[in-house]
Amino acid sequence: MDMRRALVLLPLCFRLIAGPEPELWPRASYDPRIPDFRKVLGYHPGERITWHANILKYLEALAAAEPKRMRIFDYGKTWEGRRLIYAVIGSEANIARLPRIKAAMQRLADPRNTPESEARKIMAGLPALIWLAYGVHGNEISSAEAAMYTAYHLLASRDKAVAGILSNVVVLLDPQQNPDGRDRFVHNFEIAEGIEPNASPAAAEHNEPWPGGRTNHYYFDLNRDWFALTQPETRGRVKVMQEWFPLVMVDLHEMSSDSTYYFAPEADPFNPHLTRDQRESLSWFGRNNARWFDRLGFTYFTREVYDAFFPGYGASWPAYYGAIAMTYENASARGLVMRRRDNSIFSFRDTVRRHFIASISTAETAAANREKLLENFYKYRQSAIQEGGTESVREYILPRRGNVSAVDKLAATLLEQGVEIKVAGGPFRAGDKEVPAGSYVIPLAQPAKRLIRTLLDPNVPMDEAFVKEQERRRRIRLPSEIYDVTAWSLPMLYNIELIAGSGPLPANLTPLTREALPGGRVAPGDASVAYLVPWGTSAAARFLTAALRRRDLPVYSSDREFTQNGRRYPRGTLILPSAENPGGLSAAVPELARASGAEVHTTDTGWVEEGVNFGSRHVFRVTAPAVAIAWDRPTSAYSAGHTRFVLERQFNYPATVVRTRMLASSDLARFQTIILPEGNSSEYFTTLGADGVRRLKDWVSSGGTLVAIGSAVSFLADARVALLAVQAESLARPPEPGKPAEPAKPPAAVPAAQPTDAPKPARAPGRIFATREDYEKAIRADTEPPDAARGVLVKAALDQDHWLTAGAGDSVYALANGSLIFTPIKLDKGINAGLYAAPGQLVASGYLWEENRKQLAHKPFLLIQNEGRGQVIGFTADPNFRAYMDGLGILFLNAVFRGPAHSRPAP
Repeated sequence: MDMRRALVLLPLCFRLIAGPEPELWPRASYDPRIPDFRKVLGYHPGERITWHANILKYLEALAAAEPKRMRIFDYGKTWEGRRLIYAVIGSEANIARLPRIKAAMQRLADPRNTPESEARKIMAGLPALIWLAYGVHGNEISSAEAAMYTAYHLLASRDKAVAGILSNVVVLLDPQQNPDGRDRFVHNFEIAEGIEPNASPAAAEHNEPWPGGRTNHYYFDLNRDWFALTQPETRGRVKVMQEWFPLVMVDLHEMSSDSTYYFAPEADPFNPHLTRDQRESLSWFGRNNARWFDRLGFTYFTREVYDAFFPGYGASWPAYYGAIAMTYENASARGLVMRRRDNSIFSFRDTVRRHFIASISTAETAAANREKLLENFYKYRQSAIQEGGTESVREYILPRRGNVSAVDKLAATLLEQGVEIKVAGGPFRAGDKEVPAGSYVIPLAQPAKRLIRTLLDPNVPMDEAFVKEQERRRRIRLPSEIYDVTAWSLPMLYNIELIAGSGPLPANLTPLTREALPGGRVAPGDASVAYLVPWGTSAAARFLTAALRRRDLPVYSSDREFTQNGRRYPRGTLILPSAENPGGLSAAVPELARASGAEVHTTDTGWVEEGVNFGSRHVFRVTAPAVAIAWDRPTSAYSAGHTRFVLERQFNYPATVVRTRMLASSDLARFQTIILPEGNSSEYFTTLGADGVRRLKDWVSSGGTLVAIGSAVSFLADARVALLAVQAESLARPPEPGKPAEPAKPPAAVPAAQPTDAPKPARAPGRIFATREDYEKAIRADTEPPDAARGVLVKAALDQDHWLTAGAGDSVYALANGSLIFTPIKLDKGINAGLYAAPGQLVASGYLWEENRKQLAHKPFLLIQNEGRGQVIGFTADPNFRAYMDGLGILFLNAVFRGPAHSRPAP
């Protein structure tokens, strides 16, 4: 912002919001040597919303003023190049011995090497480490300001209580977890400001344009990424937390403006892999927060809304290494001042104060419970080892077959989270299954046992009483209290095999390290005819995109499998003929294999023992398509961002993001593939208009490949668009046993009033309800959508005769999330290339309403319809959801890259 404008606004903000500078902490006295907000930033806390660069500036000023009590460490950079840092604050004595404290926590973390007697000696002189994390959602603005003031208070306060806290606690403070989203919000806010802050919820300064500031650069909700580790912000935090093992982790958020303040204990359901000690410890912090909030007149709530079931939250994942992890939620001003529905007005400063008070209260509670927190952490790790060695499942095995690069990626992801993994030096037998050499064995007798079970178990059940209550609420049309997805089993997300074993383990196991993970290679042999890359692995897909970006390499793909020299090559296998590029292939292919991790074979003949030859009509040239992704409204920012991320970062292929309205006027002929992410169907039509829809249809008919994801399928199925011959279904109500289904009845006719009659109210025909069930049927809507599925992993079978499913296996797992269920496409219109399984085999993990289970069965997950020279492909569930769905990557790549290879553009 222009400095002159800032100088004009600041006095106005100050008078309107605060008047004389109020105290944020009761009767606080501060050391004037420690720089306050105004001295460094030119304003008081809560007067302005601070840019990320100024957050760093202020914390660095504090560290410079008190280098013996505060240190700053970097833990990474965002996609947009902003620094990710955390500050460590403690007493002079504790800051001076930080390396020893870190080493001591590492020793406590492994009871196998640290017996209990030694652990007690370590704990006797060890402070409790707490991690306070602020602003994982960039538009939840009060937390970063509270972080800065928390640091200031801990360093500058003359209160003896603060000195007592810092003698028992070391505070690790992450001031801004999502700098890219934060600065996006601040930019949008400042360009919408007027001459004074506006309290109206309708004011532009409170309402962000697409995509908003909640998410990071690729529009990921970073508070769902903790176990998936797709984003640099998350990977950096997870790495640092395993260096320090903070005993307490608090993730400070904001919620709706009409709320109050939330802190632990969490709501039901709790994850069953959390321990009783962890659940009971939540009340320590809740009670002390309540004491401070009561004293200051702040209202709050607990045990509602925010649960501890899903492990992808910042307030969940640390619990599985043994921490006490909590969410704090603050009513958001989404600006400098906000009016609630009851016409009360609160300020940004008010919200900063609440988060600040809760932060100090948390540190106070940790200090008071230092010994118990350390003891519980050690016991958590100790009991995990004991349970892992005695429960029915003693190890999990990831056989290295099928999509081996997905198997390797899962092993690497687990390694990053502190899981110990071993590699089998030879083949072995696990129960009735043969396991190949190089497979991964994960013993459960290790400190990370509960994390392993949480992430790998085929299903983590919710509490039965909670589920029963959700069914009751559903019957009377109250909203579900399930907060996020109910399924996340990583082997299913990756679509790879998992074996639960009970020992004994094979003898030839060696520890896996990141450096020992297999890489790509070219098998020895004569490549005088071609190089072959078996399709069906993520690494093969990366090889394809890298080869296409070179643009000078000939790449073909076979729609049929073949066998050569005794080896079976699956559908989709890539063929790079040497004759078409004799000089470049021998140097390029090994380089591409190493970079992608792909397995490449050589051949000196085009002869095959079975299947198609390289010159078959079932072998197609694959060229580099220009890919466009619909961007901005009406697309879901999540879906659009995740789609772009998968293409750009997982498969290293550039895409052009085109604002959706521009599809109506741009030269679409420059693109071979256009992707429509999830988005509101009617808004898609409104945004494009009838002329834009016509242009899109003409482009498909001329040879384009149009890929629709999730709710975008509804747009293409709209009768005004007619690019997919399917329909979204309403809720199916099966007839009662022994009774035919009742047809929908038209409204009863109302007799016409005679001209001389006075107007009379219309009456419905009388009915008698013999039972409560009769009443409940009578009040049901005539038609309504199916109840929304809450993130359930369901199985879908794939058509093995269609090129779209090449390399993806016989079946995949998709994430059913929402209420959309589509009719199958008829044979004369297209192909249902992926169908959800029968009711009894449908649900693989999670909880699905019974009506959905019956209705979703045998409905399409993946469909394709030819249109002129091009084709339209629909994924009824998002294959890129949060970039979790590695097992669907091959299908998505088939649509994007092999789709144009099967189009017939005009010459």
